[in-house]
Amino acid sequence: MADPVTYRPKTGEIPTDPGVYRFRDEQGRVIYVGKAKNLRSRLNSYFANPVSLLPKTYAMVHTASSVQWTIVGSELEALQLEYTWIKEFTPRFNLAFRDDKSYPYLAVTMADKFPRVQVMRGERRKGTRYFGPYTAGAIRDTVDTLLRVFPVRTCSAGVLKRAQQSGRPCLLGYIDKCSAPCVGRVTPQEHRELAEEFCAFMGGEATRFIAKLERQMAGAVAELDYEQAARLRDDVVALRKVFERNTVVLSEDTNADIFAVHQDELEAAVQVFHVRGGRIRGQRGWVVEKVEDTSPAELVEHLLQQVYGADSQANDGIPPRILVPELPSNDAELAEWLSGLRNGRVQIRVPQRGDKAALLETVRQNAEQAMKLHKSRRAGDLTTRSLALQELQEALHLPVPLLRIECFDISHVQGTNVVASMVVVEDGIAKKSDYRKFAITGDAAVDDTASMYDVIFRRFRRHLEEQNVRAGTGAVEAAVSGEITDAGGTTRPRFAYPPNLVVVDGGAPQVAAATRALSDLGISDVYVVGLAKRLEEVWLPENDFPVILPRTSQGLYLLQRIRDEAHRFAITFHRQKRGKSMIASALDAVPGMGQAKRKALLDSFGSVKSVKAAPQEELARVKGIGPVLAAAVFATLHPADGAPEAEPAINMTTGEILQS
Repeated sequence: MADPVTYRPKTGEIPTDPGVYRFRDEQGRVIYVGKAKNLRSRLNSYFANPVSLLPKTYAMVHTASSVQWTIVGSELEALQLEYTWIKEFTPRFNLAFRDDKSYPYLAVTMADKFPRVQVMRGERRKGTRYFGPYTAGAIRDTVDTLLRVFPVRTCSAGVLKRAQQSGRPCLLGYIDKCSAPCVGRVTPQEHRELAEEFCAFMGGEATRFIAKLERQMAGAVAELDYEQAARLRDDVVALRKVFERNTVVLSEDTNADIFAVHQDELEAAVQVFHVRGGRIRGQRGWVVEKVEDTSPAELVEHLLQQVYGADSQANDGIPPRILVPELPSNDAELAEWLSGLRNGRVQIRVPQRGDKAALLETVRQNAEQAMKLHKSRRAGDLTTRSLALQELQEALHLPVPLLRIECFDISHVQGTNVVASMVVVEDGIAKKSDYRKFAITGDAAVDDTASMYDVIFRRFRRHLEEQNVRAGTGAVEAAVSGEITDAGGTTRPRFAYPPNLVVVDGGAPQVAAATRALSDLGISDVYVVGLAKRLEEVWLPENDFPVILPRTSQGLYLLQRIRDEAHRFAITFHRQKRGKSMIASALDAVPGMGQAKRKALLDSFGSVKSVKAAPQEELARVKGIGPVLAAAVFATLHPADGAPEAEPAINMTTGEILQS
């Protein structure tokens, strides 16, 4: 690994103009390309304190051995040059959007003498019209249905050549699913017109073709040509079947692509809906590994560069309107660049309300689900789990395999209602039956490190107690029942065995607290690490610097999943605990006032203040209260002179009086 200090340029040498920069490795290969409004400011950020760098940025600057830059005249020129170099060099550390699913496209090879309709994947070709993407089953059903109305060639070049040599069409020609231009049934020009009509229908002009066929059907009926009318009727039904597969979501003149992003510290999931003629014609998704701490706006910028720049030969692939969750900082230059590729105006907008905003929220939900699916597939694969555990063991230099991992997290609001969670992973799979919740009170709730010490101490003190029981006379009983009865007669479920690794949510202070708790108990065979959220650093006891796992490390993904699950479990418990103790109501002091009757009063009047202002007769009319309880409520809220008044409702977190 190279030391960034050896190739860092002097600050005064770097210009403050806009430009594009390239990091190269020892072999001279370009490994990262970026652009900046101010080259000096941007490049200096890469040579900051290594501890403050993201793991991906840290790996990039330590892989590089030199940096170069090129000054340009404007941000638009920087955008164009950055895209050109990314396509030319394909740098390994640049954002690389890869499909989370392999979607096929419907393609029409208009550059051929006899245009061909086919299902295609991969890079786009010049002279070919593309529609989609679609799911594999849907696209084949669509093609099969449309061929009866637009019998365009679908055969390969080899089949076409054999048919021309033999003078006999293929099977599709015999069953009227192909107009058979290979044997001269139609001229090349007539076949091209069929292909143009096919493309027009797929491009959103379905209504025009259906209306045309309906007029022809009516004419055939008028001429008593019922066989022709029946064929046209079947064609209309087929076109309507294809047309109605896509639900109308926007006005029929709307052509737009709608993007949404969902991201975490290491990856981002992107989804796009392709809307043509007001209908969702296709959906596409990517999962990208982030090299820098990239915002959604920056992700959108890189995404539009890669998606539409690759399709610059297919101008119809760029719609006139692009809807995004956040505008890039250079949205004007980006729109100008896309307008040049499209040969028409392109607008980049953030929908604020109405149908477009609702559809954007739907796309965002799809992106969130795509991220969950991506992570669950990583977690569900046996080979991936084994690799993650092995990578983690090697990276942490642990002498034992990680059969069981326990992760602890603390949750509170400004030091109140402090709780903790423990989640368990065995062989890379969550074991929810062993999850535990802890309520923390007293001196242990002072700060996170004291809370972490308390939780670890309590959990492993229980572990030592279980060891003592197994070693004594209760060992047989415990082995049979799966439970342990302590000296007070309380029956508690036991754990199968202690963990090999304890993961705490936090950095060096939390790791030190957990290590101290284990040391105080005399436990030396359980290893401790901490995972800090901000930079995803792995901290080891008594280490001055964290361990930086590679950005593609399965071990890091495993630690992240465990940490996120512990956080979710702690937050859930904290909300439950806070909900029970957040508000103390003045109605609690009323004799005979239960929860149901208190709720009935508050539902009827809205607040304790309104209840206090109501006359006794009105209180008695509330269902379930009655005159006796109404008198008790009135007396409690209106104490006699000199008597203490009932306490008002108070927010136990902030001390704010909620009702008076």
